[in-house]
Amino acid sequence: MKRLEPVVWRGMFGTVVCTAVGTPVLLAALRNDGATLVPGSLWAVCFAAFLAALVTCTWLTHLLSRRTVLGVFAAQVALGAALVLAAPTAGWLPILLVFTSALSAFLVGTRTIGMIIVLNTLVVAAAARVVTDEPAGIALTALIYAGLQLGSTFSELAQLREAAMRAELAVANTELRAAGALLAQSSRAEERLRIARELHDLIGHQLTALALELEVAAHRSVPPASEHVGRARRITRELLTDVRAAVGELRRRAPELRETLNRIVADLPAPDIRLNIDADVQTDEERTAAIIRCVQEIITNTIRHADASVLRIDITADPGGGLVLTASDDGTGAGRVVAGNGLRGISERVEALGGRVRFWADGGFHLSASVPAP
Repeated sequence: MKRLEPVVWRGMFGTVVCTAVGTPVLLAALRNDGATLVPGSLWAVCFAAFLAALVTCTWLTHLLSRRTVLGVFAAQVALGAALVLAAPTAGWLPILLVFTSALSAFLVGTRTIGMIIVLNTLVVAAAARVVTDEPAGIALTALIYAGLQLGSTFSELAQLREAAMRAELAVANTELRAAGALLAQSSRAEERLRIARELHDLIGHQLTALALELEVAAHRSVPPASEHVGRARRITRELLTDVRAAVGELRRRAPELRETLNRIVADLPAPDIRLNIDADVQTDEERTAAIIRCVQEIITNTIRHADASVLRIDITADPGGGLVLTASDDGTGAGRVVAGNGLRGISERVEALGGRVRFWADGGFHLSASVPAP
Protein backbone atom coordinates (compact mmCIF):
# COMPACT_ATOMS: atom_id res chain seq x y z
CA MET A 1 0.00 0.00 0.00
CA LYS A 2 1.35 3.40 -0.91
CA ARG A 3 2.30 5.61 2.04
CA LEU A 4 0.15 8.72 2.30
CA GLU A 5 1.96 12.05 2.42
CA PRO A 6 1.58 14.23 5.56
CA VAL A 7 -0.33 16.86 3.59
CA VAL A 8 -2.93 14.20 2.68
CA TRP A 9 -3.32 13.20 6.32
CA ARG A 10 -3.73 16.86 7.30
CA GLY A 11 -6.39 17.32 4.64
CA MET A 12 -8.28 14.26 5.84
CA PHE A 13 -8.00 15.39 9.46
CA GLY A 14 -9.24 18.90 8.66
CA THR A 15 -12.23 17.63 6.71
CA VAL A 16 -13.22 15.20 9.48
CA VAL A 17 -12.77 17.72 12.31
CA CYS A 18 -14.76 20.47 10.57
CA THR A 19 -17.58 18.02 9.92
CA ALA A 20 -17.50 16.76 13.52
CA VAL A 21 -17.44 20.27 15.01
CA GLY A 22 -20.37 21.51 12.95
CA THR A 23 -22.58 18.42 13.11
CA PRO A 24 -23.88 18.97 16.71
CA VAL A 25 -24.76 22.56 15.87
CA LEU A 26 -26.43 21.36 12.68
CA LEU A 27 -28.58 18.86 14.57
CA ALA A 28 -29.51 21.49 17.14
CA ALA A 29 -30.34 23.99 14.40
CA LEU A 30 -32.59 21.50 12.64
CA ARG A 31 -34.45 20.96 15.92
CA ASN A 32 -34.97 24.74 16.13
CA ASP A 33 -33.94 24.84 19.80
CA GLY A 34 -32.40 28.31 19.57
CA ALA A 35 -28.81 27.23 18.92
CA THR A 36 -28.56 29.66 15.98
CA LEU A 37 -29.59 33.28 15.44
CA VAL A 38 -30.97 32.44 11.99
CA PRO A 39 -33.47 29.79 10.90
CA GLY A 40 -32.03 26.32 11.33
CA SER A 41 -32.60 25.38 7.71
CA LEU A 42 -30.61 28.42 6.54
CA TRP A 43 -27.73 27.57 8.86
CA ALA A 44 -27.79 23.98 7.61
CA VAL A 45 -27.59 25.14 4.00
CA CYS A 46 -24.64 27.42 4.82
CA PHE A 47 -22.86 24.62 6.67
CA ALA A 48 -23.35 22.23 3.75
CA ALA A 49 -22.00 24.89 1.39
CA PHE A 50 -19.00 25.46 3.69
CA LEU A 51 -18.18 21.76 3.71
CA ALA A 52 -18.55 21.61 -0.07
CA ALA A 53 -16.16 24.54 -0.44
CA LEU A 54 -13.73 22.95 2.04
CA VAL A 55 -13.71 19.66 0.15
CA THR A 56 -13.27 21.47 -3.17
CA CYS A 57 -10.35 23.59 -1.97
CA THR A 58 -8.71 20.63 -0.21
CA TRP A 59 -9.09 17.84 -2.75
CA LEU A 60 -10.33 19.14 -6.11
CA THR A 61 -8.10 22.11 -6.91
CA HIS A 62 -6.28 20.20 -9.67
CA LEU A 63 -9.56 19.84 -11.57
CA LEU A 64 -10.46 23.53 -11.53
CA SER A 65 -8.96 26.74 -12.81
CA ARG A 66 -7.09 29.05 -10.47
CA ARG A 67 -9.83 31.67 -10.64
CA THR A 68 -12.53 29.12 -9.78
CA VAL A 69 -10.55 27.80 -6.81
CA LEU A 70 -10.03 31.30 -5.44
CA GLY A 71 -13.73 32.05 -5.85
CA VAL A 72 -14.69 28.90 -3.97
CA PHE A 73 -12.18 29.68 -1.23
CA ALA A 74 -13.53 33.22 -0.87
CA ALA A 75 -16.97 31.68 -0.41
CA GLN A 76 -15.54 29.34 2.25
CA VAL A 77 -14.06 32.29 4.16
CA ALA A 78 -17.36 34.16 4.07
CA LEU A 79 -19.43 31.12 4.96
CA GLY A 80 -17.15 30.25 7.89
CA ALA A 81 -17.53 33.74 9.31
CA ALA A 82 -21.29 33.66 8.80
CA LEU A 83 -21.64 30.27 10.50
CA VAL A 84 -19.72 31.40 13.60
CA LEU A 85 -21.64 34.69 13.88
CA ALA A 86 -24.96 32.87 13.41
CA ALA A 87 -24.16 30.36 16.19
CA PRO A 88 -22.16 32.35 18.75
CA THR A 89 -22.91 30.00 21.64
CA ALA A 90 -21.42 26.95 19.89
CA GLY A 91 -18.10 26.93 21.74
CA TRP A 92 -15.94 24.95 19.32
CA LEU A 93 -17.39 26.23 16.06
CA PRO A 94 -14.57 28.80 15.48
CA ILE A 95 -12.36 25.77 14.76
CA LEU A 96 -13.80 26.08 11.24
CA LEU A 97 -11.99 29.40 10.95
CA VAL A 98 -8.69 27.86 12.10
CA PHE A 99 -8.79 25.24 9.36
CA THR A 100 -9.79 27.88 6.83
CA SER A 101 -6.71 29.92 7.76
CA ALA A 102 -4.49 26.83 7.54
CA LEU A 103 -5.90 26.03 4.09
CA SER A 104 -5.16 29.58 2.93
CA ALA A 105 -1.42 28.79 3.11
CA PHE A 106 -1.83 26.54 0.05
CA LEU A 107 -3.98 28.92 -1.99
CA VAL A 108 -3.13 32.60 -1.44
CA GLY A 109 -0.23 34.88 -0.65
CA THR A 110 0.99 35.94 2.78
CA ARG A 111 -0.75 39.32 2.69
CA THR A 112 -4.10 37.71 1.98
CA ILE A 113 -3.42 35.11 4.68
CA GLY A 114 -2.87 37.92 7.18
CA MET A 115 -6.12 39.58 6.17
CA ILE A 116 -8.03 36.30 6.60
CA ILE A 117 -6.55 35.77 10.07
CA VAL A 118 -7.47 39.32 11.12
CA LEU A 119 -11.03 38.90 9.75
CA ASN A 120 -11.49 35.56 11.50
CA THR A 121 -10.17 36.98 14.78
CA LEU A 122 -12.66 39.85 14.59
CA VAL A 123 -15.43 37.34 13.87
CA VAL A 124 -14.45 35.31 16.95
CA ALA A 125 -14.41 38.48 19.04
CA ALA A 126 -17.86 39.49 17.74
CA ALA A 127 -19.26 36.04 18.53
CA ALA A 128 -17.73 36.13 22.02
CA ARG A 129 -19.28 39.57 22.53
CA VAL A 130 -22.73 37.97 22.16
CA VAL A 131 -21.91 35.46 24.91
CA THR A 132 -20.19 37.78 27.42
CA ASP A 133 -19.78 41.48 28.08
CA GLU A 134 -16.44 41.10 29.82
CA PRO A 135 -13.65 42.66 27.70
CA ALA A 136 -11.05 40.33 29.18
CA GLY A 137 -13.04 37.24 28.20
CA ILE A 138 -13.64 38.56 24.68
CA ALA A 139 -9.97 39.45 24.23
CA LEU A 140 -8.78 36.11 25.62
CA THR A 141 -11.06 34.15 23.28
CA ALA A 142 -9.96 36.22 20.29
CA LEU A 143 -6.28 35.82 21.19
CA ILE A 144 -6.60 32.06 21.64
CA TYR A 145 -8.09 31.58 18.21
CA ALA A 146 -5.68 34.09 16.68
CA GLY A 147 -2.81 32.03 18.11
CA LEU A 148 -4.32 28.81 16.79
CA GLN A 149 -4.65 30.36 13.33
CA LEU A 150 -1.13 31.74 13.35
CA GLY A 151 0.36 28.46 14.58
CA SER A 152 -1.46 26.30 12.04
CA THR A 153 -0.74 28.70 9.19
CA PHE A 154 2.96 29.05 10.00
CA SER A 155 3.20 25.27 10.27
CA GLU A 156 1.71 24.83 6.81
CA LEU A 157 3.94 27.53 5.34
CA ALA A 158 6.99 25.88 6.87
CA GLN A 159 5.95 22.52 5.43
CA LEU A 160 5.46 24.08 2.00
CA ARG A 161 8.89 25.74 2.14
CA GLU A 162 10.47 22.45 3.17
CA ALA A 163 8.74 20.63 0.31
CA ALA A 164 9.91 23.29 -2.13
CA MET A 165 13.48 23.00 -0.84
CA ARG A 166 13.37 19.22 -1.16
CA ALA A 167 12.14 19.56 -4.74
CA GLU A 168 14.89 22.02 -5.61
CA LEU A 169 17.45 19.73 -3.98
CA ALA A 170 16.18 16.80 -6.04
CA VAL A 171 16.38 18.92 -9.20
CA ALA A 172 19.91 20.03 -8.38
CA ASN A 173 20.89 16.44 -7.61
CA THR A 174 19.48 15.25 -10.94
CA GLU A 175 21.27 17.99 -12.86
CA LEU A 176 24.53 17.29 -11.01
CA ARG A 177 24.32 13.58 -11.75
CA ALA A 178 23.60 14.21 -15.41
CA ALA A 179 26.47 16.70 -15.67
CA GLY A 180 28.78 14.27 -13.90
CA ALA A 181 27.75 11.42 -16.17
CA LEU A 182 28.30 13.51 -19.29
CA LEU A 183 31.65 14.74 -17.99
CA ALA A 184 32.75 11.18 -17.26
CA GLN A 185 31.60 10.12 -20.72
CA SER A 186 33.49 13.00 -22.28
CA SER A 187 36.65 11.98 -20.41
CA ARG A 188 36.24 8.36 -21.47
CA ALA A 189 35.56 9.41 -25.06
CA GLU A 190 38.70 11.55 -25.14
CA GLU A 191 40.73 8.64 -23.74
CA ARG A 192 39.31 6.26 -26.35
CA LEU A 193 40.15 8.70 -29.13
CA ARG A 194 43.69 9.11 -27.78
CA ILE A 195 44.18 5.35 -27.72
CA ALA A 196 42.68 5.06 -31.21
CA ARG A 197 45.06 7.71 -32.54
CA GLU A 198 48.04 6.00 -30.89
CA LEU A 199 47.08 2.65 -32.41
CA HIS A 200 46.58 4.19 -35.82
CA ASP A 201 49.63 6.46 -35.84
CA LEU A 202 52.18 4.18 -34.20
CA ILE A 203 51.27 0.52 -34.55
CA GLY A 204 49.32 1.02 -37.77
CA HIS A 205 52.11 2.86 -39.50
CA GLN A 206 54.76 0.43 -38.27
CA LEU A 207 52.73 -2.55 -39.42
CA THR A 208 52.30 -0.88 -42.82
CA ALA A 209 56.07 -0.34 -43.06
CA LEU A 210 56.66 -3.96 -42.01
CA ALA A 211 54.25 -5.17 -44.70
CA LEU A 212 56.18 -3.19 -47.35
CA GLU A 213 59.52 -4.59 -46.17
CA LEU A 214 58.14 -8.12 -46.30
CA GLU A 215 56.83 -7.45 -49.78
CA VAL A 216 60.34 -6.53 -50.89
CA ALA A 217 61.78 -9.54 -49.08
CA ALA A 218 59.30 -11.84 -50.80
CA HIS A 219 60.62 -10.81 -54.20
CA ARG A 220 64.24 -11.37 -53.21
CA SER A 221 64.00 -14.52 -51.16
CA VAL A 222 64.20 -18.08 -52.45
CA PRO A 223 62.81 -21.31 -51.04
CA PRO A 224 62.64 -22.39 -48.32
CA ALA A 225 63.02 -18.82 -46.85
CA SER A 226 60.33 -17.42 -49.21
CA GLU A 227 57.70 -19.60 -47.57
CA HIS A 228 58.42 -18.07 -44.17
CA VAL A 229 58.40 -14.55 -45.66
CA GLY A 230 55.02 -15.20 -47.30
CA ARG A 231 53.59 -16.47 -44.02
CA ALA A 232 54.89 -13.37 -42.23
CA ARG A 233 53.26 -11.14 -44.88
CA ARG A 234 49.87 -12.80 -44.29
CA ILE A 235 50.16 -12.45 -40.52
CA THR A 236 51.14 -8.79 -40.89
CA ARG A 237 48.15 -8.04 -43.15
CA GLU A 238 45.78 -9.79 -40.72
CA LEU A 239 47.24 -7.90 -37.76
CA LEU A 240 46.94 -4.59 -39.64
CA THR A 241 43.29 -5.39 -40.41
CA ASP A 242 42.67 -6.17 -36.73
CA VAL A 243 44.29 -2.92 -35.62
CA ARG A 244 42.18 -0.89 -38.05
CA ALA A 245 39.03 -2.67 -36.83
CA ALA A 246 39.97 -1.94 -33.20
CA VAL A 247 40.56 1.73 -34.02
CA GLY A 248 37.17 1.96 -35.73
CA GLU A 249 35.44 0.29 -32.79
CA LEU A 250 37.05 2.67 -30.30
CA ARG A 251 35.89 5.65 -32.34
CA ARG A 252 32.34 4.32 -32.73
CA ARG A 253 31.79 3.06 -29.19
CA ALA A 254 29.03 5.04 -27.46
CA PRO A 255 28.63 5.59 -23.71
CA GLU A 256 26.48 3.09 -21.83
CA LEU A 257 23.02 4.65 -21.88
CA ARG A 258 21.34 2.27 -19.45
CA GLU A 259 24.05 2.52 -16.81
CA THR A 260 24.17 6.30 -17.01
CA LEU A 261 20.41 6.82 -16.74
CA ASN A 262 20.14 4.36 -13.87
CA ARG A 263 22.71 6.42 -11.96
CA ILE A 264 20.75 9.61 -12.61
CA VAL A 265 17.39 8.29 -11.36
CA ALA A 266 18.76 6.26 -8.44
CA ASP A 267 17.60 7.22 -4.92
CA LEU A 268 15.45 10.19 -5.92
CA PRO A 269 12.88 10.62 -3.11
CA ALA A 270 10.01 11.55 -5.43
CA PRO A 271 8.52 10.86 -7.83
CA ASP A 272 8.85 7.11 -8.26
CA ILE A 273 10.73 6.86 -11.58
CA ARG A 274 10.17 3.67 -13.56
CA LEU A 275 12.85 3.51 -16.22
CA ASN A 276 12.74 0.89 -18.97
CA ILE A 277 15.34 0.65 -21.77
CA ASP A 278 15.07 -2.04 -24.41
CA ALA A 279 18.08 -4.33 -24.67
CA ASP A 280 18.37 -3.73 -28.43
CA VAL A 281 18.58 0.08 -28.19
CA GLN A 282 21.77 1.26 -29.92
CA THR A 283 22.99 4.86 -29.82
CA ASP A 284 26.12 6.75 -30.71
CA GLU A 285 27.81 9.27 -28.46
CA GLU A 286 25.90 12.30 -29.75
CA ARG A 287 22.49 10.65 -29.38
CA THR A 288 23.35 9.25 -25.98
CA ALA A 289 24.26 12.71 -24.68
CA ALA A 290 21.05 14.18 -26.12
CA ILE A 291 18.88 11.45 -24.57
CA ILE A 292 20.55 11.92 -21.19
CA ARG A 293 19.83 15.65 -21.29
CA CYS A 294 16.23 15.06 -22.38
CA VAL A 295 15.62 12.58 -19.56
CA GLN A 296 17.19 14.99 -17.08
CA GLU A 297 14.85 17.77 -18.22
CA ILE A 298 11.81 15.46 -18.04
CA ILE A 299 12.65 14.53 -14.45
CA THR A 300 13.27 18.10 -13.31
CA ASN A 301 10.05 19.33 -14.96
CA THR A 302 8.10 16.58 -13.22
CA ILE A 303 9.59 17.44 -9.84
CA ARG A 304 8.98 21.18 -10.23
CA HIS A 305 5.59 21.32 -11.91
CA ALA A 306 3.69 18.04 -12.06
CA ASP A 307 3.11 17.11 -8.39
CA ALA A 308 3.32 13.50 -9.61
CA SER A 309 3.89 10.33 -7.63
CA VAL A 310 4.95 8.14 -10.58
CA LEU A 311 6.99 9.00 -13.69
CA ARG A 312 7.42 6.33 -16.35
CA ILE A 313 10.21 6.65 -18.93
CA ASP A 314 10.58 4.14 -21.77
CA ILE A 315 13.31 4.03 -24.43
CA THR A 316 12.62 1.56 -27.23
CA ALA A 317 14.20 0.75 -30.58
CA ASP A 318 12.27 1.31 -33.78
CA PRO A 319 12.53 -0.96 -36.85
CA GLY A 320 14.71 1.54 -38.72
CA GLY A 321 17.48 1.48 -36.13
CA GLY A 322 16.44 4.66 -34.35
CA LEU A 323 14.88 4.97 -30.93
CA VAL A 324 11.68 6.26 -29.33
CA LEU A 325 11.64 8.06 -25.98
CA THR A 326 8.28 8.21 -24.19
CA ALA A 327 7.49 9.65 -20.77
CA SER A 328 4.29 10.04 -18.78
CA ASP A 329 3.41 10.96 -15.22
CA ASP A 330 0.29 10.88 -13.07
CA GLY A 331 0.64 14.48 -11.94
CA THR A 332 -1.77 17.37 -11.76
CA GLY A 333 -0.03 19.84 -14.04
CA ALA A 334 -1.70 22.35 -16.32
CA GLY A 335 -4.62 21.29 -18.50
CA ARG A 336 -2.59 22.19 -21.58
CA VAL A 337 1.14 22.12 -22.10
CA VAL A 338 2.90 25.46 -22.45
CA ALA A 339 6.47 24.95 -23.66
CA GLY A 340 8.99 26.69 -21.43
CA ASN A 341 12.76 26.72 -21.73
CA GLY A 342 13.04 23.08 -20.67
CA LEU A 343 10.56 21.69 -23.19
CA ARG A 344 11.97 23.91 -25.92
CA GLY A 345 15.41 22.55 -25.08
CA ILE A 346 14.13 18.98 -25.51
CA SER A 347 12.61 19.90 -28.87
CA GLU A 348 15.82 21.54 -30.06
CA ARG A 349 17.97 18.55 -29.06
CA VAL A 350 15.69 16.02 -30.73
CA GLU A 351 15.19 18.09 -33.89
CA ALA A 352 18.96 18.66 -34.18
CA LEU A 353 19.27 14.89 -34.56
CA GLY A 354 16.60 14.82 -37.27
CA GLY A 355 13.85 13.61 -34.95
CA ARG A 356 10.53 14.98 -33.80
CA VAL A 357 8.87 15.40 -30.42
CA ARG A 358 5.39 16.18 -29.14
CA PHE A 359 3.95 16.95 -25.70
CA TRP A 360 0.40 16.74 -24.44
CA ALA A 361 -1.59 16.70 -21.19
CA ASP A 362 -4.12 13.96 -20.54
CA GLY A 363 -4.41 12.93 -16.91
CA GLY A 364 -0.78 14.00 -16.49
CA PHE A 365 2.06 15.13 -18.69
CA HIS A 366 3.06 12.99 -21.68
CA LEU A 367 5.99 13.15 -24.11
CA SER A 368 6.91 11.17 -27.19
CA ALA A 369 10.16 11.71 -29.10
CA SER A 370 11.53 9.72 -32.02
CA VAL A 371 15.19 9.90 -33.01
CA PRO A 372 16.32 8.32 -36.32
CA ALA A 373 19.33 6.06 -36.67
CA PRO A 374 22.71 7.84 -36.99
